[in-house]
Amino acid sequence: MNAATSVYALVVTYRPDTGKLRELLEACGPQVAHVLIIDNGSDAACTEWIQEHSSGNISCLLLGKNLGVATAHNRGIAWARERGATHIVQFDQDSIPAPDMIERLVAAGNQLESQGRKVAAVGPEFFDPRYLVPARYVRLRGFWIEKNRCRSDTDLQQADYIITSGSLISLAALEAIGGLDEGLFVDYIDIEWGLRARALGYHCHGVCCAKMRHDLGDDPVRLLGIFRMVPVRSPLRHYYLFRNAVLLYKRKYIPFFWKLNDGYRLFLKYIFYCTFITPRWAHLKMMSYGIWHGIQGRDGPVNSPDRNAG
Repeated sequence: MNAATSVYALVVTYRPDTGKLRELLEACGPQVAHVLIIDNGSDAACTEWIQEHSSGNISCLLLGKNLGVATAHNRGIAWARERGATHIVQFDQDSIPAPDMIERLVAAGNQLESQGRKVAAVGPEFFDPRYLVPARYVRLRGFWIEKNRCRSDTDLQQADYIITSGSLISLAALEAIGGLDEGLFVDYIDIEWGLRARALGYHCHGVCCAKMRHDLGDDPVRLLGIFRMVPVRSPLRHYYLFRNAVLLYKRKYIPFFWKLNDGYRLFLKYIFYCTFITPRWAHLKMMSYGIWHGIQGRDGPVNSPDRNAG
């Protein structure tokens, strides 16, 4: 890693499994100048554990209540900027980076910038063991959204966005693009930021030689017992997923054909979740509320219905 590069890791937590969190801290701590844990209102036992393990190059910022993923990361970015960081690498509590992941991300970012590219973020190839295959990188080409996998460890895959966890971003890029959209609260945050960056001429890249284990959340189910694995979220998370998708569809910098492709997939998810996943009524109700609130322009946490977007 270049001596002039100072990378701070931002780890956002909410009621974490402290065993997994310990593993994450042990994996990323030696790779960065400093680790900041930003806790989004976990219970007393979790916050006590976090405080007890905040020493050396690990600090903590306790927000006291759940302010959302974007707000937590933005607070962490401001904290890192004040302390001279040149880059931040973002994590959630369910990710474990390979021992050389951040070094490889920094090298790839430097390589891309030396070629004159405007780099928004670089991120690893991540793998959830429950899905059997690594995740793919999403990119709009013409009328269609492509989903590409790494062909070899030498690949750099350009993408419209990369997931927040594991993403390395320079403070200079954040200055040009702006921070994460706090009104989205959770879900579509990485997509919105990546597409906003794209509209400004910046691009995200997947770095295939950089590896990370990442838990995508709740246990997936196999579609109709024979097809691909599908992630299953809680009804509340489906509220945010559908609301935030609709909020993005109303924004001018989101490409038209990206909206069409994503809207089609969102329709299929709506049919699937309210037909096959119990409790069906709860999923149907929360997805429908999400769509309606997105049309109305509501953002923020669901318990703040009077807060409006833009």
